[in-house]
Amino acid sequence: MTAEITETTDVVVVGFGAAGTTAAISARELGADVVAVDRSNGGGATAISGGIFYAGAGTVIQQQAGVQDSVEQMLAYLRLEVGDAVRPQTLERFVRSSPETVEWLQRHGVPFDGSLCPYKTSFPNNRYYLYYSGSENAGAFRSSTPPVPRGHRFKGKGTSGKKMYAPLAASAHRLGVRFRPHTTVTELLRDADGRVTGVQTQTMNFAPRPIRRLYARLAAISTKPGVYYPPLRQVMDARLAALERRYGRPLRIIARRGVIVCAGGFYANTAWRERYAPQFGGGLALGTSGDDGSGIALAESAGAITAHMDDVSVWRFITPPSAFISSLVVDEAGRRIIDESRYGAALGNAMVRHHGGKGWMLADAALMAEAKRQLFTQTLWFQRAQAAALMFYGAARGATLAEAARAAGIDPEGLEATVRAHNDAIDSGTADPVGKPAEFRRRIDRGPFTLMNISVRPNLLYPTPMLTLGGVRVDDDTGAVLTAAGEPVAGLYSAGRTAVGICSGSYVSGLSLADCVFAGRRAGAAVAADGAAN
Repeated sequence: MTAEITETTDVVVVGFGAAGTTAAISARELGADVVAVDRSNGGGATAISGGIFYAGAGTVIQQQAGVQDSVEQMLAYLRLEVGDAVRPQTLERFVRSSPETVEWLQRHGVPFDGSLCPYKTSFPNNRYYLYYSGSENAGAFRSSTPPVPRGHRFKGKGTSGKKMYAPLAASAHRLGVRFRPHTTVTELLRDADGRVTGVQTQTMNFAPRPIRRLYARLAAISTKPGVYYPPLRQVMDARLAALERRYGRPLRIIARRGVIVCAGGFYANTAWRERYAPQFGGGLALGTSGDDGSGIALAESAGAITAHMDDVSVWRFITPPSAFISSLVVDEAGRRIIDESRYGAALGNAMVRHHGGKGWMLADAALMAEAKRQLFTQTLWFQRAQAAALMFYGAARGATLAEAARAAGIDPEGLEATVRAHNDAIDSGTADPVGKPAEFRRRIDRGPFTLMNISVRPNLLYPTPMLTLGGVRVDDDTGAVLTAAGEPVAGLYSAGRTAVGICSGSYVSGLSLADCVFAGRRAGAAVAADGAAN
C-alpha cells in the first residue's frame, strides 16, 4: 500500500489559470505561504483563450491610444450589460479598480499595447490590440452612454491568452508559490467545526521523470489542439487516466488559513450541462477537460450554494469581415433576430433561447463583394477559414430574395417583408426596426442574394464556442463561498468561473479574464488574513 505524503502551507489554490495565479500571487504578496495545484500543466482556459481583458475608466493603454473613458461611462455600460449578477457596489468597485488592475498586471509582466482597431470586429488581427469587444456600439447601449473601446488584447500574435498566463505563472514562482501540476483534488478536508482545512489529492509529482514528461505532453495535446477536436481530447484523457491509475500517489495538503477553488466552469460535463442548461448543446467547449464542474462539486460538498447555472455564453460571431455588421440576421420565418451590431454572445443566446438555435445572415451582392475584399485584411488565419466556410460552402443563393429564401428553407414572404421594412426605414430616415445604429445600416437591394447559415450546430468549419457562467455564490467583499443561508463556509473561497462573478449574467470578450483577476485578488487578500492568528 502506497504511503500518503502530507505537506502544510497557509493557503492552497486549486486550479492555476487566471484566477488561480492571481489569487496565489495576491496571497503571497501579503506574506502567506502558498501551494497551488492543477490537474493539468497549468493555465486552464486562460492559456488557450483569445487573450482579451476588459478594462476601462481611463487605463494607461486607453490613454496611450487617445481614448477618453471614465468610471461613469464604463459603469453605465456594464450596468446595462451584466444586470444584477453582483451587487451594485461590487460592480462599481470592479470599475473603479480597473486602471490599477491593468497596471498591476503590467508589473507582473503581462504585455499590453495601445494600437486601436479602426473597425468593429469580434477579434482584431495582429496589428491591433485595443478594440470594441462588447456591445458598446450597439443602439441599445450607445443611447445611454458613448461607445468606448475597452477590449485590451494582450500583446502577442494570434490568440494571446498565453501572454497573460506565462508571466503570471513566472511571477508566482519568483514570489515563492509552490506549484504542483498534474495533481487532482479529490476531497476538501474539514475539521470538527466544518472549517475547510486543506485538500486531499492524487498527484503524478512522484512518478518517474519520463512518465511525468509523457503525462505533460499528453495533457498539452488534450488542452490544445484537443479543444478544437474533441475526439482527440477523449483519447488523450483516457491515456492520462491510465497513467494516473498506475503512477498516481495520494498527497494531503494542510492549509492553515484556507483553500481557494479556481477550477473553471462545467461545460465539459455533459451530464451537468444537460441538467442545468439543456438548450445549450451542440457547442464547442471553450475550455479544457478540467472545466467539468469538479471545483463547483468540491465547494458543494462543503455546503456551497450555486447560482446562474443555466447561463451559458454562446459565441455566434458574424465578424470579421466587418461588412457583415450591415447584414440582416433572420430566423426561419424571415424575421430579424437582433441588432446585428450586438456582441456575438448576445446573438447566440437570442438564437438559442428564442429561435431554436437557427439563424441565417442575409447579404446582397454589394455587401458580399465588400466582405470578400476584407477577408484578407481584417482576419487572422482561423477567422479567414471560418469566414470562407460560411461564405462559400453551403450558403443559399438566389437572383431574388424569394429564390434565396426557398433555397435556405426560410419563409420567402417573411424575408421580403423584413427587407422591405429595413430598406424603408433607411429611405425615410427613421429608426431601424431592431435598433441598429445608422452607421452600420445599408440597403439590401442588389441581387444575387446570399443567405449564410449561422445556426448553432456541431460544425468543425464554423463551430459555436460555449462556456458556462454560473458557479458557487461567494461573498462580494471577500470571495468566501456561501451556503444557502448566506453564511460563509469557513476557510473556503472561490474565484473565476467556479464562482458567480461580474460576467455571470452576461458575457462580452475580456470580461471573464477581468473578473478572474478582480475576484482572484480579492480572494487572495482575504484568505491571507483568514486564520492568520491560528
